[in-house]
This record gives sequence, C-alpha cells and structure tokens, in this order.
Amino acid sequence: MTDWPTGYGRRVLAEVDSTNAEAARIAPTLAGPEWILGLRQTAGRGRRGRDWRSQEGNFAATLVLQPNEAPDVIALRSFVASLALFDAFVAVTARPEAFSLKWPNDVLLNGGKVAGILLESAGFAGGRPSHIAIGIGVNLAQAPDAAQLEATATRPVSLISECGAQVDPETFLDVLAPAYAHWEHQFVTYGFEPIRTAWMARAARIGEVITARTMREEYVGTFDSVDKSGNLVLKTAQGAVSIPAADIFF
Repeated sequence: MTDWPTGYGRRVLAEVDSTNAEAARIAPTLAGPEWILGLRQTAGRGRRGRDWRSQEGNFAATLVLQPNEAPDVIALRSFVASLALFDAFVAVTARPEAFSLKWPNDVLLNGGKVAGILLESAGFAGGRPSHIAIGIGVNLAQAPDAAQLEATATRPVSLISECGAQVDPETFLDVLAPAYAHWEHQFVTYGFEPIRTAWMARAARIGEVITARTMREEYVGTFDSVDKSGNLVLKTAQGAVSIPAADIFF
C-alpha cells in the first residue's frame, strides 16, 4: 500500500448521495484537507448539473480543501487533479502510453473517457470560497452505456475493459491521494507554470483540429496550448482564440 499523505484525512462511506454534497456538509467541521470516498453513490452529478451515476465497483470520491487563494487560481486545481489521476493510472497499470488528458477535466484511456473531474466551491466571504470540493469519478470496473449518453460524447471506457487491471475503489484512493499531494505541493510552491507544462506533456490532441462548444458559440481550430490562466488556446481561421470554458469534441 502506498503511504497515505501526511495531513490529509480519509473517510470511506458505504453509501452517500453525492461525495461533493457530503463535502459541503462536513467542510465547516474540517481542520484540513479530507478525502471522501463513496462506495455507493446515489445522486452524483457531473459538469453543468448533468446526472452522473456511479456503477458498482467504480470510484466516486471528493477531496475537500480550504485554499486561501483567488477563485481563478483555485480553479486551476482541475489540472492538478488531472495530473494526479494520470500518475495513479500509470501506477496501477504500468501503461503510461495508454492515457492522456483532455481539456479541461477528463482523463482518456485509449482515446475513451475513463475519468472526470468536477470542481465546486462554497461559503464565499470577501470574494473567496471557504472551501472547494474536487469531485472525481473513475470507471474502474464498468463504463456507462454509450447509448444513454449524448451522441457527440467521448466514448466511455473502463479500466478493466481496456487494461484488464482489477482495482477496487479503496486501493485506487490509496494511490491517488499521495499522487495528488505531490502535485498540490508543486502548485502551491511553484505556481501554475510547472503544472501547465506537465499537463501539456500529457495532453490529448495537441496540434490537431478540435471543436470547442461554449454555451453560446462553437469554435473549430487547431489545439495550440493552454495559457497561464488555464484557458484553451485554439488557432482558428480568424486567429488565436482563448477559451475559458467549453465542451471539447474530437
């Protein structure tokens, strides 16, 4: 078993409505960062309020943090979590070439979606949140039925179907937590630049034409980079476009 990171709490719940909802309930009582793992999650949600159901044997967890930073800096932790997931996957499969990171907050395995990240913040005072919840869902054992997803959604895959790796949620948490602690230390010590550089080295579809859809517009262009604010930079026929939030399609 990997050593649990110093200063991080760990609680495992047999059943919970949502680990992010549980994070909001317990955040005021916490003295430091805390991992919450739900072995069964009954009311999970994804980005933009979409329903997200965790199937048996899959991983549904949330890390609660109390950062003392501006909201735009806090939001960069989606990249920190992505790097931690990448390292955890490599640790349990020994197949780094199979994984890549999809902007802004997904992990791909052989081109299919194996994990996603959802950041939520609450308790704002003076323009800053009292805590953030980093929700992480991983298809360890099962992938959602593609027929139940949007036609343009990235193909869902599971760790066991693609790699044959049988990993239970608690074991995965014990690998993920120290990986996250490592990248969190890099982030708070050296800022976003080393995180951005590491993320770019693992990014999916760099230099390729992709589509970015915001709530109002659609952009098609070459994936050039991620800027110092975490925005996606596309090279389009009209020039470079910096996009702070969008759904990405290949």
